[in-house]
Amino acid sequence: MSADRMEILSADELGRTLNRLASQVLESVADSHQVVLLGIPTRGVALAEVLAQRLEALCGHPIDCGSLDPTFHRDDLDRIGTRLATPTQLPADLEGRDVVLVDDVIFTGRTVRAALEALQAWGRPRRVRLLVMVDRGHRELPIQPDFCGRVVPTSRQELIALCLQSIDQEEGVFLVKEAG
Repeated sequence: MSADRMEILSADELGRTLNRLASQVLESVADSHQVVLLGIPTRGVALAEVLAQRLEALCGHPIDCGSLDPTFHRDDLDRIGTRLATPTQLPADLEGRDVVLVDDVIFTGRTVRAALEALQAWGRPRRVRLLVMVDRGHRELPIQPDFCGRVVPTSRQELIALCLQSIDQEEGVFLVKEAG
């Protein structure tokens, strides 16, 4: 990471925020066995895995966790460019389940819209919720997270970076100013 970054959440604050989000998810469902976490690539997948561990510690049983790649459902590929799609990995049948889509940052809302469209191909969950670590504003669609770690107003020249120990060998959330 560049030296031109500002810490939004320290490792300890990130840990407390993850615990709060896990508690909020549990409080929102009638049966924790019906919860399925689906991470949106790329950082949403790692975040979903961390949340699944926190939820398991709270409720005493494993939580179904997988990934949902919305790449081919996006309406803005010409603007953002393409990346190599990752295969969707569903841990269980979604029919009648409480699905929580997990992403690191919500920005325009277009990724979430694409994820909702992609989800339709995999069944009809009882309910779909959205959990994000950071809401940075600049929405282009009327999509809001149900669970949010932190709201951080940004300019379009700034980025939010979620760092997780398993990937980055450090933890925290950082505001990064783009060069130029």
